[in-house]
Amino acid sequence: MNMTHIHVAVALLATSWTGSALVQAQTFPSKPIRIVTAGAGGGSDFTSRQIAQAITGPLGQPVIVDNRPSGVIPGDVVAKSPPDGYSLLATSNTLWLTPFLRSNVPYDPVRDFAPVTWTNSQPIVLVVHPSLPVKNVKELIALAKARPGALNYSTGTAGTIGHLAGELFNVMAGTKIVRIPYKSGGAETTDLIAGHVQMTFGSSASVLPQVKAGKLKAIAVASPKPTTVVPGVPTITDSGLPGFQTSGTITGIWAPAKTPDAIINRLNQEMIRYLRTPEARERFLSQGAEAVGSSPEEFAAAIKADMAKWGKVIKDANIRDE
Repeated sequence: MNMTHIHVAVALLATSWTGSALVQAQTFPSKPIRIVTAGAGGGSDFTSRQIAQAITGPLGQPVIVDNRPSGVIPGDVVAKSPPDGYSLLATSNTLWLTPFLRSNVPYDPVRDFAPVTWTNSQPIVLVVHPSLPVKNVKELIALAKARPGALNYSTGTAGTIGHLAGELFNVMAGTKIVRIPYKSGGAETTDLIAGHVQMTFGSSASVLPQVKAGKLKAIAVASPKPTTVVPGVPTITDSGLPGFQTSGTITGIWAPAKTPDAIINRLNQEMIRYLRTPEARERFLSQGAEAVGSSPEEFAAAIKADMAKWGKVIKDANIRDE
């Protein structure tokens, strides 16, 4: 076969694939869709169930939630699924942060997935034990500098957003607040309430119940601007540490890479139609989260920025998964 024949064959193959993708998109969906996520009861599971319920009617097909063990398993399942829109992934920043922390992750967070939409965010809240004599970030920094190594903050396992926020805070503020890691959220909360640890950079969903009960004190949020999730609480930037901010826990929906754009756009359209309703705002707010609803392009840009920000923090601090 000469080069002309090869070029013709390649062109025909590409045309055939494009035509097949177009037919897929025009008939989508023709069978049930699954949203693969982590174990029942977590934030990604809540998101999955809200989205599944919201888009089942408009799409005319059942949308089921497929719970798998947490960690890399949900991402691995979806990365290896056919790119036809019938297998979706619901997860958070862990999708793209884990590869910075571990060398054996079975997927590439950019190459193997197509973003559908950024569904919701949980702002990071800086909370302290009521016994700590500070009212704002400026006073906290002054106290930490006066007592280097004497103050501590709790986190989950290595590389969680709370851990990274604490590392960044120390660098930007010039403080030496000591990290105390916990493998159990329950044990962390118990020690925080008891005053065994003095502060945490916690997701709004995890710390707000204790703040509302008066057991912990919220002094600032790490979001770029004040949030309705934690009303009346200033940003870290505005209350003592200019330039400090994070998008918090980002949760979203992905499809496998190479899923046709028409299918991605159809899914996005139905999801953001729900996410921008007052009902969605209230439901996510009840869980300490903000409903978002973005285009695939906006979501991809947010992921890129988050990877650049935290990838540098992880590298500079030499953080590895414990």
